[in-house]
Amino acid sequence: MLARRTYQFLIVYAAGLALLLGLKYLAGLSDYVIPGPLLVWQTFRDVYGRYAADTLNTLSVAVLGQIVSICLATAIGILGRQTTWFGNFVKVAAYNVQAYPIVALAPIIFILLGDGFITRLVIAAMICYFPLLLVVLGVMSEPVVEIEHFYRITGRMRWQLEVKIRAFENLHKLTTVVAGSATLAMAGTIVAEFIAANAGIGYSIRIALYQSDLGKILVALFHIGISLSVYQALLEWAGARVQRRWEAAGGDVAS
Repeated sequence: MLARRTYQFLIVYAAGLALLLGLKYLAGLSDYVIPGPLLVWQTFRDVYGRYAADTLNTLSVAVLGQIVSICLATAIGILGRQTTWFGNFVKVAAYNVQAYPIVALAPIIFILLGDGFITRLVIAAMICYFPLLLVVLGVMSEPVVEIEHFYRITGRMRWQLEVKIRAFENLHKLTTVVAGSATLAMAGTIVAEFIAANAGIGYSIRIALYQSDLGKILVALFHIGISLSVYQALLEWAGARVQRRWEAAGGDVAS
């Protein structure tokens, strides 16, 4: 799984780089506009270590932001799963918050929290949580009739068991959206770093943009893609392992 994710990214990255270089030579652009292969390689050797550290910094914030968003989406999904006034209120409130674009909220967040770690974490979680919320709400609002009926007629049904049944019956769907949301968490962190932060790969991209150094931006994109590929592969592996263990246990969610 990890190898597949990695070589798929390398194919996409190589294709994009080849297209960019093809445009360079077709239009006769100078190395100042689009660097040639040798200049890209030299830039890669010069900044590889620093950009790797910056990317790990960004990834750590993205992972924490994703964890926060998963907890938030799970809590809202559980509270909003019932068709009661409170459940509908929770869903409407969550939807309305998401209606505000992050570019409109980011200045407020920076004013209140500064340009450090907490701001990056909040923005990453805000961008990441909504798709998670939609899936969790869908999963938690859809009864698993055959299984839930048994526990209801035997008087063993509790809200915790109901949540557990619906989560395990849709584990593959939840795993897919969690792995996919990693991209949004990373993007959210980079957006925060690009706007006003003072650390991370997004900050490095902003500096490279001010310097009109496309080579550094290409190297940064390589680091981002590799780190995301590895992280998503690990998420998929963890989800598949949980699924196998549950199936091996006979799907007993009441234990």
